[in-house]
Amino acid sequence: MKITEVQNSQDERDFLELPLFIHKDDAAYIRPLDEDVTSVFDKEKNKLLVEGKCIRWILIDGDKVIGRIAAFVDPSTAYSSEIPTGGIGFFDCINDRTAAFMLFDEAVNWLKKQGMQAADGPVNLGSRERWWGLLVDGFHPPCYCCNYNPPYYQEMFEEYGFQLYFKQYTYIRDVHEPLKPVLKAVAERVSRHPEYTFRPFSLDNLDMFAEDFRTIYNKAWVKHEGVGEMSFEQTRKLIHSLKAVIDERIIWFAYHDEKPIGFFVSIPELNQLFVKYVNGRLDTFGKLRLLYNKWRGNTKSMYGLVFGIIPEHQRKGVEIALISAASDAMRNKVPYSNIQMNWIGDFNPRMMHVAEQIGARIYKTHHTYRYLFDRSKEFERHPDI
Repeated sequence: MKITEVQNSQDERDFLELPLFIHKDDAAYIRPLDEDVTSVFDKEKNKLLVEGKCIRWILIDGDKVIGRIAAFVDPSTAYSSEIPTGGIGFFDCINDRTAAFMLFDEAVNWLKKQGMQAADGPVNLGSRERWWGLLVDGFHPPCYCCNYNPPYYQEMFEEYGFQLYFKQYTYIRDVHEPLKPVLKAVAERVSRHPEYTFRPFSLDNLDMFAEDFRTIYNKAWVKHEGVGEMSFEQTRKLIHSLKAVIDERIIWFAYHDEKPIGFFVSIPELNQLFVKYVNGRLDTFGKLRLLYNKWRGNTKSMYGLVFGIIPEHQRKGVEIALISAASDAMRNKVPYSNIQMNWIGDFNPRMMHVAEQIGARIYKTHHTYRYLFDRSKEFERHPDI
């Protein structure tokens, strides 16, 4: 077996197509769009690479590619704790302990040369809603840009020495299920205060909503380790990238005295909408399939990208009032039957409680691990816990 750095177009093709071999007998697997993977490693598309670093490898046995891995140094998070920490991601490997450990060793040794003392993984050189965490429970078809892997990966990570840093949950809820009467009472109490208003997103006011999103995100999320502030341009670019798939009925904002304080952002689940039909390429056929399926309402799942209330208005029932307003507007008026609420960390028990209050249940569990290069040291679990 030999490890080769990804350096040319054939190496990149091998890197992209290895998961097809790993999951050849797994009907639940959905191949991601090639562009969504390659953009992580493209300096023109991933601005973290202006100051950050990344590298990719493939593992070859004879004439067959049997493994892959990437390593990252994210300048916005590498030095946010006492332990300089890099990341590994895009790990895939046949069920062979020796092969897996060769890949881990290569990534760890590279990170050591970059001055890192630990590695988190599997993670992404970018925001947490993409390619983050190892699936350990709930091996259902993956949501858009979410990690999906065979169950044996967990043993590989843990035998190598990766330790649990935090868990992230995907909850699922029946869209048509009404809220419990006690929660409706909370929502009605909040709604009686005229300073609180709730409204759906509108593409006609895209820039206004982009700024509202940025304001809420920076107040509600940046306090968590590893989450950097978003600029207006970053936010606008994100929303524009989703413009073709946005359903205005399933994105809602909360306001207090007309100032943005919370959001509930969902999109049609893109893997079910079109990704599973296009074999990794968003060509003309793929775009037509997307538009056709969106028009016909052919996906029955919504994908909750992010949900949050700024700290000053938490624990006042605003979360419930926002969900209630959205739920009332959507019930029996949208083609979706369920919503998958992605990325609720176990270090955020408040949001776990809200999800459970509204009748959602844990559907998938991902682990984010940390590996200390000096095994004599210890670390505490995620500081927000």
